[in-house]
Amino acid sequence: MSRKSDVNTAPRVLLVFPKFYENSMWNFKEAMEIQGARAAAPPLGLITLAAMLPEAWRITLINANCEPLTDEAIRAADLVMTGGMLPQEPDCLGIIERCRTLGTPVCVGGPAPTSTPDVYDRADFVVAGEAEGILPEFVAAWERGERRGRFTAAKFKADVTTSPIPRFDLLTFSHYLYIGVQFSRGCPFTCEFCDIIELYGRSPRTKTAPQMLAELDRLFALGYRGHVDFVDDNLIGNKKAIKLFLPHLIAWQEAHGYPFKFSTEASLNLADDDELLVLMRRANFFALFIGIETPDEATLIQTQKKQNTRRSIAESVHKLYEAGMFVTAGFIVGFDSEKDSITRAMATCIADTGIPIAMVGLLFALPNTQLSRRLRREGRLYANYAETTADQGDQCTQGLNFVTSRPQRDVLADYRGVLKEIYEPNAFFARVRETGRRLNRPRFAAQRIQWGAVAKDLASLTRIMWRVSVRRPDLAKLAWSVFVETARRNPAALEAVVTNIVIYLHVYPFSRYVMQEIDARLAATDAGAWVQPPVLAPELETTATGRVGRVTVEHFAAVA
Repeated sequence: MSRKSDVNTAPRVLLVFPKFYENSMWNFKEAMEIQGARAAAPPLGLITLAAMLPEAWRITLINANCEPLTDEAIRAADLVMTGGMLPQEPDCLGIIERCRTLGTPVCVGGPAPTSTPDVYDRADFVVAGEAEGILPEFVAAWERGERRGRFTAAKFKADVTTSPIPRFDLLTFSHYLYIGVQFSRGCPFTCEFCDIIELYGRSPRTKTAPQMLAELDRLFALGYRGHVDFVDDNLIGNKKAIKLFLPHLIAWQEAHGYPFKFSTEASLNLADDDELLVLMRRANFFALFIGIETPDEATLIQTQKKQNTRRSIAESVHKLYEAGMFVTAGFIVGFDSEKDSITRAMATCIADTGIPIAMVGLLFALPNTQLSRRLRREGRLYANYAETTADQGDQCTQGLNFVTSRPQRDVLADYRGVLKEIYEPNAFFARVRETGRRLNRPRFAAQRIQWGAVAKDLASLTRIMWRVSVRRPDLAKLAWSVFVETARRNPAALEAVVTNIVIYLHVYPFSRYVMQEIDARLAATDAGAWVQPPVLAPELETTATGRVGRVTVEHFAAVA
């Protein structure tokens, strides 16, 4: 790619990160308000894209989740570049229309446009696939004067070792709860409902240790301290690579006084690898998101999530606690193999693990996954299964976009039952108490005290406990009881305890809202008012790329 251009003629490029759904389990407004943040995480994809563009191109960034996108900003640009994931699609399509109205060319890319480029056909440019593999062609076309085009990268071929340091300098750090970096792309597993292997393949490609350390150096030089999330969909997908990298990360942390604490997403088989647990502990990984999905082994086998079988889920999670990392997990209701009610088994599993925040959702057939293709073959996939609207919620309320194998009413009732039980205050705080007792956080001799961070944390703690005591007096006794016990017996676990309490301030009312939505769906079913949408003809789909990337699943860990 040519990186030389006359500064006077170089295009003015506006990168726009679209808004996410407002109504979501993942939208932790309480946490952001307490920390004075505007969004959970910055747009890592866009600031990486910014680093790939020619040096002379004049680049600005607007995150629509943090600040308004004005007509003036669009008019001032020669080119708008936007795109993202399925939960951002309604706003992204709106941005395209605004650009067309205002006469500014717009280019879209990312997971959703990669999956269904026809949905984005009104954009001037559509760039599908990983940017490293196709962006030079787009830049060359633009510099030739072309103002419309379609570009598609070869699948799974992008060399991530050539990916540049993201433009962290474009960010206002105070707008975010944490900052993301990426080590690998891809996952070796074949979970039927997941689209990661469709987007990035089954052979995880990894950056080099010098690459990753250079990214951390840049963050450190810019003055950032605190929570850094490895956004990898499965950090341990390539165990050999991560084991080779972690000693370098540990040495970097020691040399810099442990300025960062890390979170990530990993598969549950992490608990089987003692060497890897020790390395992650020494590097200061403090939080994990794990996809548990269901305690039912037959369902795990049917959905090809075999890495969770032949094990005690609770014992595996407890081992992660002992390694110093608290766990948030994903669960799903609505699989074909659920022959009877799953409520009791799932609620018991969540209680036994001691996982405070369990993100339970209804099964949603993502576009171009094994699941959606199977349902299409079986004539069970709704014709409107992939539609998005600005007012819809996430999979918690919009799942089951297919004909279920057992009565849909039973699935909805099960789902409601799980939410009711696990987020009842006594049940929730019992799990928080368990976390406070089991979590074995390390101490680091080389760790330097960041007095600014300490002051910020103390201020946040004051606001948190005030909100619990004054705004939610019904929770005050439970919250203070767990807080005091943890402070006395295991003070190193206080951060995790407080983090989970803050998240509960959002999750509890949201779970009750979801229950109301489910009640309305049940009432409509009982009254005969619900009509099943038409299904797609049972024929094979031709595309095999995923549509939805990971939705910053580490939001859970961003508070303390």
